[in-house]
Amino acid sequence: MSLTPTKAVALGFNAPDFNLPEARSGKNISLKDVKSEKGTLVMFICNHCPFVKHVIHELVLIGNEYITKGIGMVAINSNDVKNYPEDHPDKMKLLAKELDFPFPYLFDESQEVAKAYDAACTPDFNLFDADGKCVYRGQLDGSRPGNDIPVTGTDLRKALTLVVKGEKVPEKQTPSVGCNIKWK
Repeated sequence: MSLTPTKAVALGFNAPDFNLPEARSGKNISLKDVKSEKGTLVMFICNHCPFVKHVIHELVLIGNEYITKGIGMVAINSNDVKNYPEDHPDKMKLLAKELDFPFPYLFDESQEVAKAYDAACTPDFNLFDADGKCVYRGQLDGSRPGNDIPVTGTDLRKALTLVVKGEKVPEKQTPSVGCNIKWK
């Protein structure tokens, strides 16, 4: 496991498009399929990362809460499944079903979508406002495996609430950290 932070990139970029297979249905999903009028959260996660396992239940809670408030959400797994078979789409399907993901869980086999988003770690969050501009690339909260800080989603929830209200998200953000994306 290599502790990797979200890349520091200038906010304000447009959400790159994608068209990827969804683990449960097998149907391809694009950005326009998940984009919502108030904002859209694009998350890079995977099955095997201890940092994702630590927060996955909170991500499901956030999805259930904020999708009803007008936020579109999608999770994307871009890991190399040859060397990390736990991240294979068959296992993605099982996890999404077991935890009843309220958002699509897509597989980025070519890793081109992760590259387009400058994703570096799992979890890696990209929150876009109503205009499709990136306003948040920070952490879920300060909790990490083993640090005894409860998982609350406080940082991401604050950003999501501001986007729902159409208000400005502060540019000072603490990057997410997790396992590096497993590049081919």
